[in-house]
Amino acid sequence: LVKGITSNGVKTNEASYSFIIAPPFWKTWWAYALYVVIIGLGLFSARRYEKRKLKLKEAERVRKERSDARLREAELRAKISEAENDRKSKELEEARQLQLSMLPKELPNLPNIEIAVYMKTATEVGGDYYDFSFSSDGSLNVAIGDATGHGMKAGTLVSLMKALFTTDSVKLELSEFFSSSNQALKKMRMERVMMGFAMLNVKDSKVKLINAGMPPIYLYQKSARKTVEISDHCMPLGALAITTFNKQEHKLASGDTLLMMSDGLPELQNRDEELFGYERVTNEFFKVAEQSPEKIIKSLKNTGDAWANNGAPDDDITFVVIKAK
Repeated sequence: LVKGITSNGVKTNEASYSFIIAPPFWKTWWAYALYVVIIGLGLFSARRYEKRKLKLKEAERVRKERSDARLREAELRAKISEAENDRKSKELEEARQLQLSMLPKELPNLPNIEIAVYMKTATEVGGDYYDFSFSSDGSLNVAIGDATGHGMKAGTLVSLMKALFTTDSVKLELSEFFSSSNQALKKMRMERVMMGFAMLNVKDSKVKLINAGMPPIYLYQKSARKTVEISDHCMPLGALAITTFNKQEHKLASGDTLLMMSDGLPELQNRDEELFGYERVTNEFFKVAEQSPEKIIKSLKNTGDAWANNGAPDDDITFVVIKAK
């Protein structure tokens, strides 16, 4: 109820009024509803954040496990690779030692002939081989060969050829030796087993030779001052069961020089991957053919090293030089 009085002291009639007191906005129902929404969103976000955090943590754990697994796998592969490299290195070294053991320990010492030899084995051992023997008539046999393949396979083939040369070259005529050796290699029944092989027989001033799949043999004739390239198209030993090996004969006068070699020098590459080639071999040999066998080999070796920029050859390099006194 409300009752008033004027300034003159006159009282007014009583009157009644009704009032609604509005609460502050932060206490209104919609404010509380908003609080509930905000709290709900906060709890939802916190839960979502926690789940995401756990998910990221799990993903990190899985990633780390996978990374560790890859690392262990890489380490295992590295160990396997290292073991394989060690095995190959050991095998190559064994093949190299086998190859070197097949070579003669001493050179023939003859009054009318000078001989020098050289072999440089490749990083991956090839199948180069040279040897000497004396036939029953006292003539000198000189052989040079190159087995197919590398490593122990080539070494096995060289071992067989060494045995054949040692036992048969002293008693068989040149053509008979090649036919017999060819049959022996064919009977091995190994896949693609072949042996390039050249052999010459020297008696007095006469040279007989057969070249089966090896590079040409070079004969420098001092009196004519020219180089004769002695080549043939005979198949390597072991290539065909039945084949013909053509025998050639040449005179070997005083001062004449024979060069036998494997294909290592002609197939040597320079930085531009250009082959040294047989023409360069012919020219280089002609320049030094009147020198001693040792100097001839040294010159050819130095020329090859310069061509390859002193790099390791991909194949064995072998020389046999014979000079008539």
